[in-house]
Amino acid sequence: MASKRPDDDVWNIVDNDEMSQYYGKNFKFDFSYISSDEIKELFKDYVWQNYRVGNKTLSSLYPEVHSFFYRFIQFAESRNITSLKRLTNVDVENYISYLHTTISEKTGKPIGYQHQKRCLDSFKSVIRWCQLHRPDDVPVTEIFTGSEYTGVNRKLKIDFIPDDVVVQINEALKTEENPYLKYGIIILQSTGMRIGDLLKLRIDCIKPHLISGYTIEWVQHKGRKNKSPMPVRSECVAAIEKLIEITKELRDEADEKDKDTLMIRRTPKGKKAGKVHVPTERAFMYWLDDFTKEHNIKDTNGDYYNLTSHQFRRTLGTDMLSKGTNINVIQQVLGHTDASVTKRFYADVKDKERAEVFKSVGVIGNINQIQSSAFNNISEFEWFKENKDKCVAGLCDGYCTKPVTEGNICPRLLKRQKCYTCSRYITTPEYLDAHKRHLANLEKQLEEGVIYGEHYAEHFIPTIEVLKVIIERLEGLQNGN
Repeated sequence: MASKRPDDDVWNIVDNDEMSQYYGKNFKFDFSYISSDEIKELFKDYVWQNYRVGNKTLSSLYPEVHSFFYRFIQFAESRNITSLKRLTNVDVENYISYLHTTISEKTGKPIGYQHQKRCLDSFKSVIRWCQLHRPDDVPVTEIFTGSEYTGVNRKLKIDFIPDDVVVQINEALKTEENPYLKYGIIILQSTGMRIGDLLKLRIDCIKPHLISGYTIEWVQHKGRKNKSPMPVRSECVAAIEKLIEITKELRDEADEKDKDTLMIRRTPKGKKAGKVHVPTERAFMYWLDDFTKEHNIKDTNGDYYNLTSHQFRRTLGTDMLSKGTNINVIQQVLGHTDASVTKRFYADVKDKERAEVFKSVGVIGNINQIQSSAFNNISEFEWFKENKDKCVAGLCDGYCTKPVTEGNICPRLLKRQKCYTCSRYITTPEYLDAHKRHLANLEKQLEEGVIYGEHYAEHFIPTIEVLKVIIERLEGLQNGN
């Protein structure tokens, strides 16, 4: 690691960390797009000091400079902001509005929610760092509310792959022709390793177990440590052996640093056609996208399942917890330093009843386009078409497709209770604001009611979860997704 900060606006820094998955890669940092000398100097100092003391890796600092900071600089120049000292909460709110309305140069579409959040988070990191190391260069008063990019857009559930989708995936693997994807998925399912670790897996990763079977070892690049030997299923061993066999003849052509890497392949087309190299994470992402479409893998709504490599990791944690495995054992398998991380983000008990509740939530773009499939028979459908304008009378945020049964009005409707979990309930984007207000009210009550214990929380949490799903789907319809 260099000890002196480069003087110019373009830095070429080689990753010399042998435990990094980017070991030997040159990172080119270009700060020339920042016109304000004061802001440029501050950002440079932030990047250099975080790199020098090891707080952040080159691979995490690089996108901050070339993507997330870039958005703030665009905003700052449009507002003639040349210093961070006098920024206020109004500026932060204006920046958030700017992110909401920014169109991506690559896609021609509004930048995604997660990208917006990361842009603000990176800027927030700079301010927080300066408050400790350069307090004279940032505002004295707090400019963040702490509630930016939270609320209805928070993660609704732990992102494990549903059982029915797992069945579709495993059936599709039987005929999948891309060996790197096919055997890669089997390895991910078996070990829960991160995609970056999979792509750097070595051909000597499998070792015989002292008693029986085999164990697998790999470098956990995020934690900068070697994974302790882990017992592994025979399917995973067979997948690795297949990859070793497939790539055997390519090893003589690979770069020296890649000769013992498991997943090397010959590039079929493009500028690097014919060259032997390790697939990128982006390539694997595209393979997964093609995989779901080619094999017609769909979710309960009939849409192509949005499969990511990280979901296999979360699914393994969830499956282990559902089978009664101790959370500390799951923590060790996934390589987390803290069990609370495992519990919050990687392990959840699969609850079929809750899944069915989410599945039964009725969301539709236009009530006039409702189909007969939402009803038990044609007579009910015809009745609803004639009376739908009256059906909303008992609800403040949706429609009941059958408020009367055998001459009796539904008791829940009479009590004006919420009907989110009823299969007869349907809502539309026109009630989106009503749902958001109700969610905010429930979350406020939950926060204020913590002193009453778990029973109080359990009374609100199921409704809060369903409301978040409803809001997410309505927003999707509103945005044309």
